[in-house]
Amino acid sequence: MRRNFIYSAVCLGLLSLTSCATIFTGTTDKITFNSKPEGAKVYYKGYEKCVTPCSFNVNRGLFDNRNKIVELKKEGYVDKGIELDTKFNTVSILNVFAGLVPWGIDIVTGSVMKYDTKNYNVELEKKK
Repeated sequence: MRRNFIYSAVCLGLLSLTSCATIFTGTTDKITFNSKPEGAKVYYKGYEKCVTPCSFNVNRGLFDNRNKIVELKKEGYVDKGIELDTKFNTVSILNVFAGLVPWGIDIVTGSVMKYDTKNYNVELEKKK
């Protein structure tokens, strides 16, 4: 009886670790954008998100490359595209203890990766 209780407790403990990166780090990162000059519009996936200096939450996405491109636009200046850099989210390693399903959840939600740089300082060039 005691052995079954311990086995059940261990199984429940391991199940609580499922999709660790999604649970512990979420599915978005807050990214800050600054520009010289200030007042540039920041576009993400074709939509205006804010005006510099500003921050907004960016969804992590493993398969959607549009998630990684942000554009800054200001009248009289050349538009500037930025590719957001990502890296492996080490919290995902905890999924080793819980099996394949948690890996799948973290991959689908994009939490297996995270944005490495959280603050971008962009200098815009004047149009000629």
